[in-house]
Amino acid sequence: MSDGTVLCFDFGLKRIGVAIGNTLLREARPLCILQAPTKARRWQGVDQLVADWQPAALVVGIPRHPDGTAHEMTELCEKFLRQLQGRYHLPVTGVDERYSSAVVESEADFIDDEAAAVILQQFFNEPPLQEDV
Repeated sequence: MSDGTVLCFDFGLKRIGVAIGNTLLREARPLCILQAPTKARRWQGVDQLVADWQPAALVVGIPRHPDGTAHEMTELCEKFLRQLQGRYHLPVTGVDERYSSAVVESEADFIDDEAAAVILQQFFNEPPLQEDV
């Protein structure tokens, strides 16, 4: 992966949490939560983020059950990952997000961006479990 900005997505059908970091500092931080009730709004928000930040790579959290089996959202997240690859022609890596929301301690109503930061920090800290799903 080339040096630069990395955007991470905690995909959901209603909201997408987004975090940002870079390959030099290898530190993640929450960026925003995209309200994504429709596919059109989802892609509009993602398009804007990619245009604004010009990332070198993208990361997507892939949910799994505690035993590693597929979660009901696993297939949708993997599809989102493939769509990101096709749409932006950037390296896209899937990261096991099994306990990302449980790690976040927040009093906010929505923690999707903070969960995305946990996923991205995991990507920076260790080799991803799934690459290019």
